[in-house]
Amino acid sequence: MNFWKDKRVVVTGGAGFLGRVVVDLLRAKKCPFIFVPRRRDFDLCQQITVKRLLKEAKPDLIIHLAAVVGGIGANRENPGKFFYDNLLMGVQLMDQARLSGVKKFVAVGTICAYPKHTKVPFKEKDFWEGYPEETNAPYGLAKKMLLVQAQAYRQQYGFNAIYLLPVNLYGPGDNFSSESSHVIPALIKKCFDAQQSGQKTIAVWGTGKPTREFLYVDDAARAIVLAAEKYNKPEPMNLGTGLEISIKDLARLIVKLTGLKGKILWDRTKPDGQPRRRLDVSRMKKELGFSPKTPFEKGLKRTIAWYRKEVRERF
Repeated sequence: MNFWKDKRVVVTGGAGFLGRVVVDLLRAKKCPFIFVPRRRDFDLCQQITVKRLLKEAKPDLIIHLAAVVGGIGANRENPGKFFYDNLLMGVQLMDQARLSGVKKFVAVGTICAYPKHTKVPFKEKDFWEGYPEETNAPYGLAKKMLLVQAQAYRQQYGFNAIYLLPVNLYGPGDNFSSESSHVIPALIKKCFDAQQSGQKTIAVWGTGKPTREFLYVDDAARAIVLAAEKYNKPEPMNLGTGLEISIKDLARLIVKLTGLKGKILWDRTKPDGQPRRRLDVSRMKKELGFSPKTPFEKGLKRTIAWYRKEVRERF
């Protein structure tokens, strides 16, 4: 608690899915000044805007969560935008933070930056052992450059920048857009839409064979805030549960928990994405003393309940 008592903190993306939970946690820890820049006021792709942000907020610490992100479909349709916006936001913000005397920079990367065929479980030492999965490589590589920048700035300027690698997140408040959502909110929405329209089937991309690891948003926020407090090393750090589930089993579980009486049709003309994802979280446990608290099914039930409440007027 004492760590935050006199801190001025900027949380980019602080109004988003993960950011809102991080901000709430900082408030609970009595952080006296939390600044959340909104894109309409601060376009982080513009250097002049980044300079104005840092001049106004005068942060001691920055937690950089802002990202242009989406599922496989959104990545395939917007590779240029996902690369450019994510690269520019991170590179300019970290550079100006150094020049402005910010004491610590927490860069939040993405599991998509790992090589497509990384040996499971993913270890941080294997981060550079190949090219990311093609459908989200531009996004993954843009975020990956933040690690290069963080390590280079630490080496040359003594700048305390750390780099975190959270696995796929889920939870209440997630993005449920048909165009850009990730797999869990997409499946939940499909199930509710099918119930509303009386459909007996839902279509799901790919074969269902790939596996994914998921981290509940509250647990992710706790890990990020702990890392801001405790972690000051150049090596990247995975944030996750160390558990994986196949997309096929995930879809079946969500169908069950939403109460859909129907079948899953697998659209094999669509890509699967990365074959497997499961993290080695030993560094996280050692450095932070952290383990996620939320069992996966319990987290899914909370997410589904939140979505049901949000769309209750339609049912």
